[in-house]
Amino acid sequence: MRETARSLLIRECPPALVRAHIDDPAAADPLWEQLRAYAALGGGPLTDLHLFLEETGYVAAPGPFFATTALFAPLLQAIDHELTPAVLDGDVTGTVALAGRDGVWTPNRDPVKTFVAEADRVDWVAVVSSEPAVTLVASPPIRRVATIDPSRRLFEVDAHGMESSAMVALDGEVIDALLERATVALAAEMVGTARRLFDMTLAYAKERIQFDAPIGSFQAIQHKLADMALELERATSAVQYAAMAIDADDAERHRATHVAKAAAGAAATRAAKDGIQIHGGIGYTWEHDLHLFIRRAYGSGHWLGTRGEHLDRLADRVL
Repeated sequence: MRETARSLLIRECPPALVRAHIDDPAAADPLWEQLRAYAALGGGPLTDLHLFLEETGYVAAPGPFFATTALFAPLLQAIDHELTPAVLDGDVTGTVALAGRDGVWTPNRDPVKTFVAEADRVDWVAVVSSEPAVTLVASPPIRRVATIDPSRRLFEVDAHGMESSAMVALDGEVIDALLERATVALAAEMVGTARRLFDMTLAYAKERIQFDAPIGSFQAIQHKLADMALELERATSAVQYAAMAIDADDAERHRATHVAKAAAGAAATRAAKDGIQIHGGIGYTWEHDLHLFIRRAYGSGHWLGTRGEHLDRLADRVL
């Protein structure tokens, strides 16, 4: 799975495509045509999906793949919706509108839903209301929200007046389970982004010459790279464990989810901060590709709950 995803994405999603997508979202359409063959991962074990998503994070893949497989498909499966087979076949795309104006991912009465990914590029938006209940809407009123990461396009969705007989009731525990799965999926993607930042920084430290020596030979740089590697290994293990716990419906899955997102956030933040310091001035430029992955790292770190929020929720469970 990992080798298949890696070879596909390195070929089909170079940094040039991510840059083109910033100016024209349709530039990512050919990538979706390749990824749609793997949409069925959204209805399978998280241990499989998370391997694939690590590689999409490594290339900062734009488009509807994450929203469809990690959010929309599991939700449709949970309500046994008639569109589920088409979504898993890659014929239908979708996203989920749940967080209210406060940005918290819990069912709420707020008619304005925030942080809705790819709302203008998918076929359906699943609006989750406070009951909780789900309503599928095509082309709802939306407003683009500018974020640090233009490779993942986020929107506000105006869900006012969308409640109808088409609503499907959900159990609160089902929503919690869906959000845990999505959170670990996002953490997996963040691990991939952190790994890309580490690989780019390590390669640069080997080739950048200062004082007639590669900067990677300096102890201060070596310490930074070692710290980045340790955070990355810790996050990788935490995400893998959380994915297994969720698939097994293990009692540890709740705590494991918070640990995974917090660990992935720590790894991505460390890789971004130390990566740009080691790159020096070139790392700040638009022409260098480093900023594409720094943007994805910070954007994902604030989506579906920040590191601090997940640590707080972990503390509530432990203490």
